[in-house]
Amino acid sequence: MKKGGILHPELNKLISETGHMDRIVVTDAGLPLPETVNTRIDLALKEGTVPFLELLDTVLSELSVEKVIMAEEVKTVSPDMHEEILKRFQGVEVEYIPHVEFKESTKSTRGLVRSGEFTPYANVILVGGVVY
Repeated sequence: MKKGGILHPELNKLISETGHMDRIVVTDAGLPLPETVNTRIDLALKEGTVPFLELLDTVLSELSVEKVIMAEEVKTVSPDMHEEILKRFQGVEVEYIPHVEFKESTKSTRGLVRSGEFTPYANVILVGGVVY
């Protein structure tokens, strides 16, 4: 039995296979999960479970990130969530794109992990970094 850290086998596999410049998505409950992406991990149990920020923190505990991409709309529609997300990425490049483009971009990622978050635009694309 694994002693700690991420216990979900598919999430472990996704993170361990993510290399430099690979992209994975951490999403709210409403973002469509494109069928073209091989790894689709749905952790949404009910509204608020699993919370987006808890899921994001868990992924970030094991993944090196050099850039984060968010929908432009998060700044005005969900400013509190936007600020909470930014706190986690001090010194990391942040890029904003329109939500329609964001959704299209998710189709070419290594994998997606969906939370039970009901806050609009609580979605990020994480671009893998290196640890050296």
